[in-house]
Amino acid sequence: MLADLTLPDFGSDTARGLFSMALRRALTELVRLPAGPGPNGAAWGRFAPELRRIAGRAPGALASAVRRPTIGTLIRCLRGRPDPALQGELLATLALELAVAGVLEDRCVVPQPPAEVLCLAARCALRPPPGPLTIGPGGWQAGGVGGAIAEDFGTCASEHVVKDMYESVAGPVALALRRDNNPLAQLEAHPDKSGSGLDLGGQPVAAWVAGLRAGLEQIAAHLPGLRAELDVGLSLIVPVGHDRERHLSASYQEAIGTVYLSLHPSALTLAEALIHEFSHNKLHALLEQGPLLENAWSPLYASPVRPDPRPLHGVLLAAHAFLPVAAMLESMLSSGTGEVEGRLQQVARGNHEAVETLRLHARPTALGAPLLAEMTRLDDRFRRWWEG
Repeated sequence: MLADLTLPDFGSDTARGLFSMALRRALTELVRLPAGPGPNGAAWGRFAPELRRIAGRAPGALASAVRRPTIGTLIRCLRGRPDPALQGELLATLALELAVAGVLEDRCVVPQPPAEVLCLAARCALRPPPGPLTIGPGGWQAGGVGGAIAEDFGTCASEHVVKDMYESVAGPVALALRRDNNPLAQLEAHPDKSGSGLDLGGQPVAAWVAGLRAGLEQIAAHLPGLRAELDVGLSLIVPVGHDRERHLSASYQEAIGTVYLSLHPSALTLAEALIHEFSHNKLHALLEQGPLLENAWSPLYASPVRPDPRPLHGVLLAAHAFLPVAAMLESMLSSGTGEVEGRLQQVARGNHEAVETLRLHARPTALGAPLLAEMTRLDDRFRRWWEG
């Protein structure tokens, strides 16, 4: 199953299988999620029977909702962490998505909802008045006002429905414009960054969409197998600023289906970043099944892409993300784009350093062993670039 997890063959089902397994785990955790403390926890307990009924009569609709990172991320963040605010946000977001999908049959009352309830399916958000929020099969109510919920929810004229929350980029991939509900987005481990807050960097939405589409076109031209995987596993791109010189990107293990990117004038830079962060997403989905290395977190080793010493887990993620970048650059060379040769040598040498570190020191688990074997084969494929 993991023979082409790093560099997929065209038509490969490897990534689809991984994301499906991660989704199944999230669905299982959702229906078993215990009621947390406070009014929101009690409300979750009241909603749980309806949720189990939906799981039985409309499993596809429930799976589609949980696949969206606006919901799946919250489920993973609630693992072993009773948080009334997060549980209230999950309850409101899930109920709204299910109501829009037409499968919610009972009313759901959220005593302490978030100020904005995202609905990625309808590309909009509900911004109710303060106070308890009721979401039912036909509509919502809060603070003495309300509105309809149906398939055309995103076109509702209510002043409490914010329509420009997302912009479609390509296929199922959307660009977040106003809010990201990942509670971990402000946490940062990289020494050169300070979180991943949503920021369009003063650039128009059209510039973001054009840049991202250009990056995706680069991937389609040179790595069609990986481009096809993006439509399977990527749902949301969160903008984190604009810089003509430096590019920043991030992803989070809990936020499967989301990448964080800054806007850059180079389509190649954006293509590299999309490949890099989506590759992290694939490993995050695999990690839902168990650890990849027995010695993932200690001791620390030098990283080819970071200034700070990294655990082998970080070295693994870096090499796995940059090996397909090397494959794209190699394809560009064969297509006559000779100016990328220096970049290919730089990436290949960094990859070799990382793979060699893993070969010498990593102790892979049964789950991780096929992945390291594939990465070693790919590193050898680029030998002439890192030896030259």
